Amino acid sequence: MLYSMNTLDSLAKNHPEIEEKLAYHFKDPHLLTLAFIHRSFVNENKLISIHNERLEFLGDSVLGMLVAEYLYKSLPDVPEGELSHLRSRLVEASSCVTYIQKLDLGGYILMGRGERLNDGRGRESILSDLFEAIVGAIFLDGGIEAARNFIFNSFTNEINAILQKPVKNWKALLQDYCQKKHHNTPIYVLNEEAGPDHSKVFKISVTIDDKIVGYGEGSSKKEAQQAAAGNALNNLKVGF
Repeated sequence: MLYSMNTLDSLAKNHPEIEEKLAYHFKDPHLLTLAFIHRSFVNENKLISIHNERLEFLGDSVLGMLVAEYLYKSLPDVPEGELSHLRSRLVEASSCVTYIQKLDLGGYILMGRGERLNDGRGRESILSDLFEAIVGAIFLDGGIEAARNFIFNSFTNEINAILQKPVKNWKALLQDYCQKKHHNTPIYVLNEEAGPDHSKVFKISVTIDDKIVGYGEGSSKKEAQQAAAGNALNNLKVGF
């Protein structure tokens, strides 16, 4: 129990450093602390009863709305279907990981010992959830304008880079490769589904001729399948 309180004290002492990285000062420092508490830390420290999943839930919605507004205003001639696709790219787990890694904040998150020893498995989902929790915390502390400034003052270059990067349909490319090389189609298997309903993480493997050739994870089965297909193409050293 002493461990948990000491760790929380250490996080609180790091608030100024974290706020400098965020370029935002919290009026309510408890919100900042809460954003960095992972469920696994609560599970192993009984004196702590709350974690960042509710903030993550809120931040996910705030991020989606602000990105949708940004796309609507900056791309006036783009139809709804394409705007929806662009929004999904900007808010998907891999993009949130890019944002949080730019700020170098992953080292502050409080996790249980078991999660820390988990060899990085699920690390991307933890970082993605942390980013959404931070957005939720800033929104509650400073309102929608503070959240908007945080996102677009900090990550405009990353957002534009994602929008300009052409998207490849890895599933279609892998299927085409399989049909030409193996005369069959790849099979995708759902290995694990974890997390709360609003923030599921799907882990999928893909097989060719009963041999696993790739793994992927994502916030939807479709995203995880695309990641698995891309991983398989890389493992098979298929260049496109």
